[in-house]
Amino acid sequence: MNTSNLKIWVEAARPKTLAAAFVPVLIGATIAYQDELINWMATTVALLCAFLIQIGTNFANDYFDFVKGADTDERIGFERATAKGLISPKTMLNATIICMALAFIFGLYLVWIGGTVVLIIGLFSLLFGVLYTGGPFPLGYNGLGDLFVFIFFGIVAVMTTYYVNALAWSMDTFWASLAVGALCTNILVVNNLRDVEQDKIAGKKTLGVLFGETMLKVEYTFMLILAFAIPAHFYFQLDYEVWIFFPFLILPVALLHTKTIWTETEKRNLNQQLEKTAKFMTIFGLLFSIGIIL
Repeated sequence: MNTSNLKIWVEAARPKTLAAAFVPVLIGATIAYQDELINWMATTVALLCAFLIQIGTNFANDYFDFVKGADTDERIGFERATAKGLISPKTMLNATIICMALAFIFGLYLVWIGGTVVLIIGLFSLLFGVLYTGGPFPLGYNGLGDLFVFIFFGIVAVMTTYYVNALAWSMDTFWASLAVGALCTNILVVNNLRDVEQDKIAGKKTLGVLFGETMLKVEYTFMLILAFAIPAHFYFQLDYEVWIFFPFLILPVALLHTKTIWTETEKRNLNQQLEKTAKFMTIFGLLFSIGIIL
């Protein structure tokens, strides 16, 4: 594979979205570490599977959005490799299958540790990763994308990471997962706010198309409020130390992001906001993890 080919594949994997795979595993493993139940091998495999599922989902989106005609020359988002003719649809579909198959194979180690429940969760994660834009009722085309992201990249990912470490469920991870799910959802919200006009034309019924742009701006704001409410809940209800408020160090950044979402009129500029939202999630996750450990 030559360098330009590699660059195309790296961009198609959309590395800027990988915070959505990294942060849930980080938080789940951190709580396991705090409970002195960390299993480093299980955490490493969980992280690898999360990255593979995220990349596989990105490849699937690239393929199915092209096939369904959602990616056109009017697209203002990041370039899609299939739509641009850089990767053939068949090759992109094969790449999707390979990523999901590898996630399944590596995930068998977690099934060996955690049993049938991990197998069921893993299979659903793989299935919905494809059904997000594929199949007869694609979630992302029918207003269910946000809910899917919140549940699978938030609640399921954080709680299952803890489970494969501790072999038990934890209410602390449930509460933590709400913050993770909220910040993950906001990456999608920016994406949908940017693409609302193109999505209307393509018949893609995102929440922005169904309920208008104001709905997306309210959703973004609410998700940030939810994320910042969780450290407070950890302090007042779960008896964590004051260090749990570390994420509040970036509250001014959250306010700036909210202002941008409400006031930015040039949709193309939201590409930058999407990157910033993903970076914000990573920093929030790191600060929250440090707070949990301390």
